Amino acid sequence: MERDIVKKLVDEAIFENQELFLIDLKISSDNKIIVIVDGDKGISLKECMRISRHVEHNLDRDTIDFSLEVTSPGATEPLMNRRQYIKNLGRTLEIKTETAKFEGKLVKTDENEIIIEWKAREPKPIGKGKVTVTKTAILPYRDIKQAKVKIKF
Repeated sequence: MERDIVKKLVDEAIFENQELFLIDLKISSDNKIIVIVDGDKGISLKECMRISRHVEHNLDRDTIDFSLEVTSPGATEPLMNRRQYIKNLGRTLEIKTETAKFEGKLVKTDENEIIIEWKAREPKPIGKGKVTVTKTAILPYRDIKQAKVKIKF
């Protein structure tokens, strides 16, 4: 199965709804196709089915046997696309870099980096006790090894 052909078909289907974007496309050696799609406001089952039909109806099963799965990224899956960061502005992220771990609210994102904020308790500059301070981290995308949305119940 040629990846370029499948990607072109997925791109055609996504083009019909500009809020959608491709996260990942995998094709195994036994022609199992997995397409992971997300949207700026999430993605419905109906949209997954529409994309699946478009891809399936434009591939020839008589020539090559394949299985196809079109899905949305799971709630616990890492963020892989810049548009996912935009979609999750205001939410708490768990982020790993090469040297540190962060957990904070995503307050800004642009072409090159994200900014997160969190509260921390620190000793008072003068006297005993602690004070709550707001901390900020600016993290370039290239430094982020993994980022996940922290789900709160």
